This record gives sequence, structure tokens and C-alpha cells, in this order.
Amino acid sequence: MTNPVREEIIRENERDLMTLTLNENIPHIIKYMGSKRKIIDYVIEGINECYTGGTVVDLFAGSSVLAGALRGQTPFVSNDIQEYSSVLAKTYLGNYHWDDNPNILEEIIEKATIKVNYFNERYPDISFDYNVDFTLSQFNELEKKQQELIERDFSDIEYHLFLKYYSGTYWNFEQCLWIDSIRGVAEEYKDSDFYYPIISSLMFAMSYNSQSTGHYAQYRDATNNKNMNDILIYRRKEIVPYFIRKFTEFQNVLQENQQPSNVVSKDYIDCLNNIAIKSTVYADPPYCFVHYSRFYHAIETLVRYDYPEVKYKGRYRTDRHQSPFCIRSQVRSAFERMFAIINERESNLVLSYSNTGMIKLDEIIELAVSTFDDNYTIQARSLDYLHSTMGRKEDKSREVQECLLLVKRNY
Repeated sequence: MTNPVREEIIRENERDLMTLTLNENIPHIIKYMGSKRKIIDYVIEGINECYTGGTVVDLFAGSSVLAGALRGQTPFVSNDIQEYSSVLAKTYLGNYHWDDNPNILEEIIEKATIKVNYFNERYPDISFDYNVDFTLSQFNELEKKQQELIERDFSDIEYHLFLKYYSGTYWNFEQCLWIDSIRGVAEEYKDSDFYYPIISSLMFAMSYNSQSTGHYAQYRDATNNKNMNDILIYRRKEIVPYFIRKFTEFQNVLQENQQPSNVVSKDYIDCLNNIAIKSTVYADPPYCFVHYSRFYHAIETLVRYDYPEVKYKGRYRTDRHQSPFCIRSQVRSAFERMFAIINERESNLVLSYSNTGMIKLDEIIELAVSTFDDNYTIQARSLDYLHSTMGRKEDKSREVQECLLLVKRNY
């Protein structure tokens, strides 16, 4: 004879085991447009509505904050077409044994310092001092001289991409020299667990030393004394203290992680075609017409470090990815293809989208209803919150409605 009380306790325990919780200490790494950090508890609540065990797939990982939020709880796949996202995800998901090299931070700084000193010995004529009083014209002349370094040949220096391409733009020459030097040191740890935290710490330092508004769509020009003085705040910052601050946080917060994970940089269709059956997919595609490859090209170049062809004032890569979710004529079919494959993979979907997106929420819901088969239940919920526009003059934050579309398969 069965015991109904015992069976209910077993069912309750199984539900508890399948409930994902928010890791409270998620290291913040970069300023990121559209990041779900502020509403990550709302996102996880939605995922729990659909999650029935198995793998969680972050299909458009971006800043990879979900990887940090769910670290160590479930098998996890993190995907984004931009390679910088994979570095962030691998940092969050790494399995760390810091005691294996307790002096790792001191080693990194010492090795980077050697590279900086070597460059300064080879090029004693290149020096730019921001710790003086400027007129506006003097300041702009100093900036221009650095920008002209893109015409110089530094081929005798192994790591010189940023000082050549970006001096006097988002960062000053000295900051770029340290970026190159630390990036060079990172390669010495390529086969260790420390590689990704080194580059992520450098991304953090770059983000908070950059004179742009939080992304790299364009750097600011000093058109008046007020602009100049604001830019000078960032020109007088140093990369190393910010690097140390973040790397130390990683050492304190990120420890062992035994859960399996897979981090890939694929088109969303290619990723979905390879997910496990009965996964739970979290999809946070771009909402508007601007491409993330324009806003974050500089950290993509940091990761790839491939000396790309660059153009225009922003010094953009010429091979930037163009997402169909950012193109009005393609966005509907992009959603249809995503829904169809998730349905084929018998998986659940939690979709984040905004009422300010390229396609109306009602249309997305209609697409989901017509695409997913009768084994699915579909519901929508929404949350009002202030979304940062990352420095636009007319509206630095904007009230938006964040919708979660919950598509759950009934097994």
C-alpha cells in the first residue's frame, strides 16, 4: 500500500532539486547595453517555470551574467556569436584552484611591467603627459598625435595592437600600452584556468578607463572645456589598479565548479541544432536596429587579437557580425526558425523581449502559438523597469516593459 504523505514529500524534494537559485555574488565585469543583471532574479524565476532538469542553454549570452547567476547548479551551455562573450562565460563557469599558484597576480603584473619597460626603451620618443594644465587646443593636439600612431610601424613589438590602433581614442597611449602588455602575458597562461580571468579582468579595466559612454560605438571629442575636463578624468586613470581589483575579486568569489559546461561562439541556429533534447533555452536576442558588434568591437578585437582592418572614426572592424534580429525585414523569420528548432529538440523556451523591440510582442506570441506543437503550453508575463541607453543625451534611461515568453513542453 502506498503512502500518499511519503509520495508528496518525494515529489516536493524533486521539485526543490530542480529549482535554480540566484548566486548572490556575481562579479560585474563590463558595462553592457541590455544586460539582464538588474532583473536577473526575474529571469531565473521565469526559467524555473519551465525548467524540468537537464541542460540550460543561454542562446544569446552577451555579458554572460546568466552563467554567473546559475554557476555550479546545472549543466550549462553558453553561446554568442561574439567571441568576447565566450571569455566572460568561461570566466564565470571555470573550475578554479587558486592555491595551485598563490602568486599568480603578482606574476602577471611583473611580466606586464617588463613588456611596458621594453617598449619604452625601444621607443623613448613616444610619451604623452596628461598630468599638466591644458588649453583646449593643446589637449586636442595631444590626442591627435596619439591617434596618428596608427601610421607607425611597431612590428618589432609582439603585442602592439591597441597602442597602434586605439591610442588617443577610447584610451590614451599609456593605457593602450598596458592593455597590450597584459594581453600578451595572458597568452603565457593559455593552457591554464587563469587565462580567462586575466582577459576578463582586463576587459573590466578597459571598460572603466575608457572615455566613451560605456560602449565603443564612438569615442568622445573635446569640443569645449567641459568636455575636455570630463575626458581628462578618464585619461588620468590607470589600467593596472582596475585589473588588480577585478582579478582579486575573481580569486575571492569564484572557486571550484564541478558542473559540466560548454561555451561556444556560433550562430544561434547552429547552436540550437546541437543542443540536448529536453533542454531549457533562455533566449535574449537583440531588440533594436543597432548591432552589438558596433558597440563592443574593441573587446572583440582584444579577444581575437588579430590586427584587423579598421575603418571610420570609431575604428570598427570591417568583419562585424550583422544579426537578423536587428534587421526589420529578417526579424520575423529569425524568430520562426528559432521556435521551430526548439520545438524539434523537444525543449523549453524562456524568451526575453521588450515592448520597444523590432517586432511587436503580440506578433511574437502569435508566431509561438503557430509554431510550437500541441505538447506545449505558452504564457507571457511582463515587468516594467528602467533600461539604460548607455549615454544617449536625450534619454540616459528609458521605461520599458520586459516580457518573458514561457514556452514549456508537457512531457
